[in-house]
Amino acid sequence: MNIIKPILCSALTATILTSCGGGAKVVSTPIENIDSIPLKISDLTEDQQHTWGHLDLVADTIPGMSVNKAYTEILKNNTGKTVIVAVIDSGIDIEHEDLDGLIWTNEKEIPNNGIDDDKNGYVDDIHGWNFLGDTYDEQLEFVRLLASGDTSNPDYERAQKEYEEEFQKFSNYKTQYEKILQQLKAADQAIASKLNKTNYTLEDLGSIEAGDDEDLKQAVTIAKYILGLGFDDVDAAKEDLKNGLESINERLNYNLNKDFKGRKTGDNPDDLTDVGYGNGNVLPVKKSESHGTHVTGIIAAERNNGLGVDGVANNVKIMSLRAVPNGDEYDKDIALAIRYAVDNGATVINGSFGKYYSPHSDWVRDAIAYASKKDVLFVNAAGNEGLDLDKKACYPNDQVNNGPEVGDTFITVGALAPKYGPEMVAGFSNYGKINVDVFAPGAKIYSTTPENEYDTKGGTSMAAPAVAGVAALIRSQYPKLSAAQVKQILMSSGLPVKTKVIVGGDAEDERPFNDLSKSTKMVNAYNALILASQTK
Repeated sequence: MNIIKPILCSALTATILTSCGGGAKVVSTPIENIDSIPLKISDLTEDQQHTWGHLDLVADTIPGMSVNKAYTEILKNNTGKTVIVAVIDSGIDIEHEDLDGLIWTNEKEIPNNGIDDDKNGYVDDIHGWNFLGDTYDEQLEFVRLLASGDTSNPDYERAQKEYEEEFQKFSNYKTQYEKILQQLKAADQAIASKLNKTNYTLEDLGSIEAGDDEDLKQAVTIAKYILGLGFDDVDAAKEDLKNGLESINERLNYNLNKDFKGRKTGDNPDDLTDVGYGNGNVLPVKKSESHGTHVTGIIAAERNNGLGVDGVANNVKIMSLRAVPNGDEYDKDIALAIRYAVDNGATVINGSFGKYYSPHSDWVRDAIAYASKKDVLFVNAAGNEGLDLDKKACYPNDQVNNGPEVGDTFITVGALAPKYGPEMVAGFSNYGKINVDVFAPGAKIYSTTPENEYDTKGGTSMAAPAVAGVAALIRSQYPKLSAAQVKQILMSSGLPVKTKVIVGGDAEDERPFNDLSKSTKMVNAYNALILASQTK
């Protein structure tokens, strides 16, 4: 049972939203301030943890998108028209048990015959295209700039400073992690011998009587400290430290290595006309390449099949475009991936990637403009550095220096956490009154990962596909609405929150939620479908 702490409440009334069809009412949840709704003070149940992004603010006191309510009260058994959603990301496990029936197939292409049957420039592109080939690890963009030695580049000095800071930071992380892991291993041996078992919990540690054994006392102190960070047992702690150290080493050995050459496709990444590289294998190159699979599950994991998770959208085909490596993506790959998606029938594109240096940002903006002209909605992740994007340029984007947008179908999404109130904006989420359009669930999201597994991940990378899923629902149920109308519906129909929230994870920095995005709202699937039904 949920434990709810009642706060002085005002009555819930209906919010009026003006649609293109006139001043129709949308049954909404008007959140005038934090005192208008009870606050949840209990921990989320396991089911709530796995589904919170689909829950309803009023019914569950969790800032989800009311997806379950939309299916129960609006969609019911209406499947709508099939919508193709292109996922530009890392590889996708298209054979996953919860995704395998939802993958787009290019019916104009004959598999594995080595011929470009549909003459679209891509040979055997059955489920999309792999612009990375066998590439996995890559440098960050500012490291590529430094490796080029082009000191005349106006960003060179900034890149050099950032490199020095990042390299020192991750070198320190490496030292710290190695020391902690070494200490834990030594403590683990002593404790395992004392308890006569290799895995143990905080409760087990409390049963140890060390007596005068100072080494054992120290071992218990170390283990208690580490397990006290929230791990269920010592094996989970060791696994987390191991994974953290692996990530740190990847950062140092590949992302920040000026001598590393990751690209294996044989093309010139600075020549947009050098095309035809890559291949049709859209699968991850290894199990840890899980980002694209996780994003895909948020959008479209098969609903009500008794398996791990339910996606937001119920009648979707996923087009897989592998273009995001373990490092920064190349502008050329992204620009071509966007154009591929548009030319091959996608009406929604999800882009859960981004960077702060972009030598060919014009190529990507041109592709975004192309998508807009072709009536395709591009859903973009805001980024995870807790920055104001009105002051810090992040790519991709659809404008330069906060100027005119190149189209009206590009929507940028910030991330919410599963706790309504001052902490509802994820501490990592970027924001911006000009450059972030909406917020959606993005922290602690449970979804699909390779080899029929599931895991919890967080980031605006998870918030964007939540919105892409709602966009797909609208385009499925109301196919006559344009991409520009769908964007406006997503922005207009969300829940307005006027309370102050913590920004950038800094408890000293509290601002009104409506100062963090253009719409001032968090996306709500239930309201969006109602408004879509009223829009002509």
